[in-house]
Parts: sequence; C-alpha cells; structure tokens
Amino acid sequence: MNRRIAIILTALAVPTAGFAQAEWSMRQCISYAVEHSTEVGRQKIEQRQALTDYRTSLLDFLPSVSAQVGGQYNWGRNIDPETNTYNNVTTFNNNYSLSASLPIFDGGQTWNAFRKARLAKNTSATAVQKARDDKAIDVMQKFIDAAYAIESIKLMRRKLDDSQALLRKTRRLYELGEKSRPDVVQMESQVAEDDYNLLHQQNLARTALLSLKSAMNYPTEDTLSIDCSIAALTPTLPFGLTVSEQAVNSKPGIVMAEADAEKARLDWKIQRAALLPSLYLGGGVSTSYYKNMSSDLAIEPFRSQMRNNLGEYVTLTLSIPIFSPSTWRSVKQAKTSYRLAQLDVIDAKRQLHDDATQAIIDYEGYAKELRQMMNKTAADSLAYRLSYRKYEEGMLSTFDLHESAQTYLESQITLLQMRMLVAIRQKLVNYYINNEPLWTLN
Repeated sequence: MNRRIAIILTALAVPTAGFAQAEWSMRQCISYAVEHSTEVGRQKIEQRQALTDYRTSLLDFLPSVSAQVGGQYNWGRNIDPETNTYNNVTTFNNNYSLSASLPIFDGGQTWNAFRKARLAKNTSATAVQKARDDKAIDVMQKFIDAAYAIESIKLMRRKLDDSQALLRKTRRLYELGEKSRPDVVQMESQVAEDDYNLLHQQNLARTALLSLKSAMNYPTEDTLSIDCSIAALTPTLPFGLTVSEQAVNSKPGIVMAEADAEKARLDWKIQRAALLPSLYLGGGVSTSYYKNMSSDLAIEPFRSQMRNNLGEYVTLTLSIPIFSPSTWRSVKQAKTSYRLAQLDVIDAKRQLHDDATQAIIDYEGYAKELRQMMNKTAADSLAYRLSYRKYEEGMLSTFDLHESAQTYLESQITLLQMRMLVAIRQKLVNYYINNEPLWTLN
C-alpha cells in the first residue's frame, strides 16, 4: 500500500514540477499581469461603484420619504395644550409624522445627475480596458527588455567559450614555438574581458527580470523563466501602413477623455441649475399623544388620541436663489473644468495619433535595419572565421583577431536588438491599426 501511494504521489508531482519550470510566453506574462494588476482591480471596483451610483440616480426620480418620532417630558412652568394656559405640571408629549417630497422642477439637476451616472456606468468597462492596455504595454516592454538581456547572455557566453578555446590553442602554439608570449597575454586579457562582460550581462538580466516581475506583480522570490523565442520573430506586416482615425478614436484613452469632457459638461449644467428656482411638492401625515403626569384625571387613550390628532397636509415650496456668491464661483469653476477637459480630448487624440504614427515609422525603419543587419552579421561572421583561420596559420595578429571578434559580437548584439525592437513595434502597430487586444497576442 505504501509503495502504491508513493507511486501516485510521484506521478502527481511530475506535472507540477514541469509546470513550475515551463517558460512563460509574452502572452502568458501579460495575462498574469492583467489578472493580478492592482490598477485593473481598482478599476473593476470603481466599475461596480459606477453601477451603484447609476441605480441610485434612478431612485432620485422617486419621492423622498421620511418618518419622525419624538418624545418629550416637560416639567415646571409650561403651556397646557388643552387650555392654552400656563401651569406648573409635568407632561409627556409624543409626536409621529410621515412626510414625502418630490421635486417638480430643479433646473435639471436630477436629470443631468442621472445622465452623468449613466455615462460613468457605460464607460466604466472602457476604464478597465484602458488599465489592461496600459499594463499590457508596460509588461510587453519589460518582457522585451528581459528577453534581450537573457539572449545577450548566450552571445556573451558563446564569445567567452570561443576565447577560452582560442587561449588554449594559443598556449599550445606558444609551447610549440609558433606564438609569442605577448600573444598569450593578449588572449588572456581577452578571456578576462569576455568573462567580465558575461558577468555584467548576467547582472543586467537579473535586473530586467526583476523589473518584469514587478510589472507583473509576480512574487520576486519565485523563479520566472520566460520564452525568448520572440527574438527569432521576423517582420510580417506590410510597409506603407497609415493611421486610421476611426481606429485611433476607438481606443480606450480617447473614449475616456471624451467621457470625462462630457461629465465635465454635465457638472457645469448641474452647477448652473443651482442658480435657477426650484419647485418641490410635498405632503404628509402627523399625529400626537399628550399626557398630564401631574393630574389624576382620566386621559384619552393612546389609540383615540392618535386617531383624533391625525392630520394631513400638502405643501408646494418654491425656492428662488437671490444672492449666492459661492454658487456663482462653483459655476465658473465647472465651466473652466469643462474647457480644460475639451483641451484634454484634443491632446489625447493628438498624442495617440502621434504614438500610432511613430509606431508605424519605427516598425518600418527597424524592419529595414533588421534586413541590413542580418546581411552585415552574416558578412562579419564570415570575416571572423577567415580571421580565425589566418590567426591559426600565423598570418594575423592577436589584436586584429580581437578586432574581428568584437565586430562580429557587436553585429550579433545589434541584430538581436533590432529583432526585439521589430517585435514590440509590430505588436504596437497591430494594436493601433488592427485594434488587436494586447493581452491576447501571442
């Protein structure tokens, strides 16, 4: 039985270990970041609050109802409510009232408040979408930085391995008398330099990975292995793309800016309504109970008093503001906020249009540079192999071989950088032009 249990536990543990060591793609990192983002969670809470505010604004169209109950003990000199004369007795008064009030005209405050709450409810999902897009762009950039740093480690390690192999060969040639001592020292210096570059790049990779974890809200103490195959991405979008105004204007940032401007306009109308007269219709019922605590005479029962003292009333209240400097100031402030919100819409549209245009320009430029850099890297690779061969035959100095190796390494680093830049710009172009959600991209 114990052996069978052990086999079952081992079988269950294998997939778990494999999952823990699996590499995360960019899509998985973005999905995790969006799911665990505090800003997205905050927007979801505000979305629920917007729904509550909308339902409350609907209830504001109904009459407001209130009930009051009061009790009062009086002693000493007071007025007898039955005879309306002063006396010196102890009495107890108990009052009950139920009233309702309905705005007939309030300058549109209730209606505009409802429109504002409805707008906030309708755009709350867009606010969540904007928070997701912002988080996705941030994580995408951090993922590219981390992938670039990790892939650079491979290039640095390969360069170090080549230098160490060449150092061993140079030492052997020195022992055979075909190389001089300065050649050996030069190669030892090259190995030390490559070893330092590898260590430095490893530190940069750890920093980039920590930034990615922070953007994802991922536990920093846990291991995160990312899939760097995006470095092999080749351009797939055509050249000559243009920015679509319809695509740009549908972005969450523009929709939210326009919604903020509309809410500012409604706030302005609500503040202006405070300068207009308001008319309220009200009504209610009231009754009371009275008892003379100092008299031994029989009093009317509680039920009879409640029935006999019951009264109804209807009110019509007209309120006309005449002098209210603070209200005037609020109106001017609301108007200023509305004008500023309109300018924010213009700035948001211009900024997003510029970002989309810049993404297209960068993508096309980096794609062209990538093709040229691929040719240059292939040429530098061939040049390095030829230089390596000449060095082995004693036809090239150590310094010249070092220059050729550094040129080849710089080409590889630049090529890797171009691939990463093309990858992120291609995803941004897809987002701006094709309205492709960022957190569902592969």
